[in-house]
Amino acid sequence: MNNEFEEKNHRFGFGHFGRYSRTLLDPENTLKEIGLETGETFLDAGCGEGRFSISASEIVGNNGKVYAIDISEEAINSLKEEINKNYIKNIEAFTGDITKRLSIGDERIDVCLISNILHGLVVNNVVNNNVESGLKEIFRVLKSDSILGVVEFKKIVGPPGPPLSIRMSPEEVEEIISKYGFKKERVIEVGKYHYAITFVKKIR
Repeated sequence: MNNEFEEKNHRFGFGHFGRYSRTLLDPENTLKEIGLETGETFLDAGCGEGRFSISASEIVGNNGKVYAIDISEEAINSLKEEINKNYIKNIEAFTGDITKRLSIGDERIDVCLISNILHGLVVNNVVNNNVESGLKEIFRVLKSDSILGVVEFKKIVGPPGPPLSIRMSPEEVEEIISKYGFKKERVIEVGKYHYAITFVKKIR
């Protein structure tokens, strides 16, 4: 791996690019494309500094709720500053590891997003079994027939983004996610460098 990727992978835990992907995606459009609606409860798993979380709070409105979690305390503190500065009331941001038990009850979430996270889970999977533990925890907190949205860099030569060797095609993402109780709905182009796949949680 190149030094830039290794530094960011260390800082955000699972290869989440945080500031690096800030200008590459339109959060509002992406969230609407994956199906987030007013009044829903949203989980931004691996939120970084919270661009998706902030946009989600506007979409779900006063009757909705946003949970924003990231392994980086620095990123969460930055998001909390933004929340306080803008008097946002419907985001709960906390430091945590999505491959461990989250402080969220069973079947509380309508839509979960993992953006630029899955490839990092896969990279670290041999040692830590991150893929299974992370997806099982997401499965636990999602309601039945609710949505998991996965955003990843297209499998093309960068920059921007991680090395080509760890990028995944939509078919590779589907193969991984479908093992854990999720059924693919559709693949969506959400930017020049990214695609999204939506999955629905199905009772096993």
